[in-house]
Amino acid sequence: MPANRLDFRHITIEVTDLNTIVDKLRDNGFDTVGEVCDYEDIYRLCYVRGPEGLIVELAEQIASEEAS
Repeated sequence: MPANRLDFRHITIEVTDLNTIVDKLRDNGFDTVGEVCDYEDIYRLCYVRGPEGLIVELAEQIASEEAS
């Protein structure tokens, strides 16, 4: 998909229990784009390719903002 195309290419959804969600997605035939990874010990992130090539980013907060 060209970068200048008018359309959504990526959306982020904050979730709880990311590992369980990823397991359920894989059970239903979806796979991650890359690996599940942690971002600066604040978020655990995962990307899944959804309908029409849309990239869905799932983000689980793993540390409170007050602790930063």
